[in-house]
Amino acid sequence: MSLYTGYLAEIEARKAQGLHPKPIDDALLTQEIVAQIKDTNNPHRADSLQFFIYNTLPGTTSAAGEKAKFLKEIILGQETVAEITPTFAFELLSHMKGGPSVEVLLDLALGDDAEIAAQAADVLKTQVFLYEADTDRLKAAHEAGNAVATDIIKSYLQAEFFTKLPDIEEEVKVVTFVAAEGDISTDLLSPGNQAHSRADRELHGKCLIDEAAQNHIEELKKQHPDARVMLIAEKGTMGVGSSRMSGVNNVALWTGKQASPYVPFVNFAPVVAGTNGISPIFLTTVGVTGGIGVDLKNWVKKLDADGNPVLNADGDPVLEEKYSVATGTVLTINTKDKKLYDADGNELVDMASSFTPQKMEFMKAGGSYAIVFGKKLQTFAAETLGVEAPLVYAPSKEISHEGQGLTAVEKIFNANARGTTPGKVLHAGSDVRVGVNIVGSQDTTGLMTMQELEAMAATIVSPSVDGAYQSGCHTASVWDIKAQENTPRLMKFMNNFGLVTGRDPKDVYHPLTDVIHKVLNDITVSDWDITIGGDSHTRMSKGVAFGADSGTVALALATGESSMPIPESVKVTFTGEMAEHMDFRDVVHATQAQMLEQHGDNVFQGRVIEVHIGTLLADQAFTFTDWTAEMKAKASVCISDDETLIGSLELAKSRIQIMIDKGMEHENGMLASLIAKADARIAELKSGERPALRPDDNAKYFAEVVVDLDKIIEPMIADPDVNNVDVSKRYTHDTIRPISYYAAKKKVDLGFVGSCMVHKGDIKIVAQMLRNLEATNGKVEFKAPLVVTAPTYNIIDELKEEGDWEVLQKYSGFEFDDAAPKVTARTEYENILYLERPGCNLCMGNQEKAEKGDTVLATSTRLFQGRVVADAPEKKGESLLASTPVVVLSAILGRTPTLEEYKTAVKGIDLTKFAPPKKAPIDSLSVHF
Repeated sequence: MSLYTGYLAEIEARKAQGLHPKPIDDALLTQEIVAQIKDTNNPHRADSLQFFIYNTLPGTTSAAGEKAKFLKEIILGQETVAEITPTFAFELLSHMKGGPSVEVLLDLALGDDAEIAAQAADVLKTQVFLYEADTDRLKAAHEAGNAVATDIIKSYLQAEFFTKLPDIEEEVKVVTFVAAEGDISTDLLSPGNQAHSRADRELHGKCLIDEAAQNHIEELKKQHPDARVMLIAEKGTMGVGSSRMSGVNNVALWTGKQASPYVPFVNFAPVVAGTNGISPIFLTTVGVTGGIGVDLKNWVKKLDADGNPVLNADGDPVLEEKYSVATGTVLTINTKDKKLYDADGNELVDMASSFTPQKMEFMKAGGSYAIVFGKKLQTFAAETLGVEAPLVYAPSKEISHEGQGLTAVEKIFNANARGTTPGKVLHAGSDVRVGVNIVGSQDTTGLMTMQELEAMAATIVSPSVDGAYQSGCHTASVWDIKAQENTPRLMKFMNNFGLVTGRDPKDVYHPLTDVIHKVLNDITVSDWDITIGGDSHTRMSKGVAFGADSGTVALALATGESSMPIPESVKVTFTGEMAEHMDFRDVVHATQAQMLEQHGDNVFQGRVIEVHIGTLLADQAFTFTDWTAEMKAKASVCISDDETLIGSLELAKSRIQIMIDKGMEHENGMLASLIAKADARIAELKSGERPALRPDDNAKYFAEVVVDLDKIIEPMIADPDVNNVDVSKRYTHDTIRPISYYAAKKKVDLGFVGSCMVHKGDIKIVAQMLRNLEATNGKVEFKAPLVVTAPTYNIIDELKEEGDWEVLQKYSGFEFDDAAPKVTARTEYENILYLERPGCNLCMGNQEKAEKGDTVLATSTRLFQGRVVADAPEKKGESLLASTPVVVLSAILGRTPTLEEYKTAVKGIDLTKFAPPKKAPIDSLSVHF
């Protein structure tokens, strides 16, 4: 059977799902299609033309290479196709973005036919996705006296690829669609359990919210053909939890504009909004697609006559509606005035933050990539011509306060900044291009990162990136048909691109499914590093790390850079002493609770949490930095003392060496170079040449939070509060309760110890508790299932050496077997201990889930609706978050414990302890005060 016949069969199968033909990315299929186009008598010729013109993916896909080659033949007159004139062939090349198409255009522009060269040059002047091989050809031709090449470079100098684009509309009419009340997780826009389909954009689009919402959106578009649908989180924040490019892609697919008539299902410019704005990492993704994010502020605190907030019976502020955004409301966004107006022209809210000069450039260019590459191309032109580049793009905002010190993140950004005014010290709010040291891609977004890399015509990781890793952790639980189809090709692509990969495309080393965040935490080998990772929990305990969408990850891999404003910081310090029976996870929960007590509002949202832990090694400190994603923070910086940092770097070196010993080293020598970098940093620390990163004493913070450890007297639980009458208060991480609140009556249906929030010590705690309870009771019986998932294979190896794994095996009713991995997800659980494969497991929710309606107590990060557990018709599923000992004991008891039961169970166990560094008291006032 030919590939084309197979493609037709696939089309018929997709029709049954209400889907169009899948976009073509395969060279061999494209060759068959081209052959059928050339054969004027072929019965499939008409369809082949349609597939070739409208359904072949651009960039560096192998199909794009065949398409560009055929278009070149048409332009040169070597082939004649009545439906594709040479002029139309040039138009098609102009929509192919880069890679083979740019190579063809350069061939034509630098060729001997003057008329063709002029046409090719006109198209090249509109292109921005050029790499060194392309610009080297142009430079060489220019230096050889080629006038066409010089003309193209002069156009690039003026950035005509940007300046000749139409300006954004002055008025954008929108019609509202309230997607939900309260915080909207990106799971609603792109559910984790549909991660396998993300690269198939049309298919994945079917999972946006639900079918009823999709139909409602289509009706709104019909009723208001002159308006764009604005998706809203009423009384909440839009896009919490993760960056999720697939979520923005889905919103754009249903509500945005088509990027090119010749590229199917790639839309851009969505409009999203929230009462409390957009989650920072999700807002970055909106910017990638040239979209608009709106901070509605349509519900405000009700004030009494004295201007103080009116509180309800629970002590929470009463909100009152400032203006309505009920579904179907027509509003107008004025991009010139930067304001939102109602249908009568009344001003509703200022939108200046939505229309910074940089964001408006993204909108004009159709996304941020075109701006990044355009700036690089203009710089190339200026250097080649030996002139200064004219100011075309909005100048980067550079904020510098004389006499004001730097926070930790400000220091990191200044140290890694590129293209800023020499010698100028920059503070928060400044727009900065920064070099990226570490990049991580995970498996449920990796296929999209592949597509983004192909679309921007990238072929190899930037040499300025120190370390890059592709994980397999998000699909580790079940080696089903979807994983078998997607994972090997993802790993092959990324390994070829230059990344160290969890699975070896050549099958030399054992397939590893270690949690991406743990691996990135190990390969980050400097406190001055910047990390970009394809997941919201990219929060390292060394340097500063930012969770990002698949496109921003692709951009970081391809260019070694990222662009963003320097974020404000909130300083977190600690006083007092941890009680002997408490675990550090309770300190994390207490930080959220005490912050809200001290400030009323979540001052962490959108900012960097600078946490002065100091004495905790990287593994344990990561528990705090990782959690900051749920605090809605943009990132976190861990302030460590010199000796602790040295210990963390030595630990990182040993784990990188284990990766090398396992055969994971890339042929580019990436892992060995990381060890060398760690050695250099350790030498600086030991010599005193460059001490551990610390903020300046006169740094300015948005706010400061002092966590009193003496107040943490019993374990704490983050509760999704699923039955709160105020739906905006459900599924947030702001409801932190002591275990005494539940009076030992809260039934627990399943316990989960795993995800990136646990380290080796947590798994040892499980084993130690089993020993304790066995010694006390003779045996241990589980009244609820307990699922245990170690984050990495290294941890399991160490547990085996130290005797802890043997204890876990004794009580397990299931232990993973890599020789025969599960091929179907578990839907029912027995009251036993499950030892699952390293990876995300229940926390991700895309493969394994608890039984519907269960009450789950977990160490993980996610308490969103439907993530870990779906609702049952008779009962809401709920995912409560707690420390490892609380989870283990609750699974054994089948309920939350009393404080005395807990103390007895943990007696003598080495819990994760923390003693704050002894420093001078805080005496600087923050901007917040």
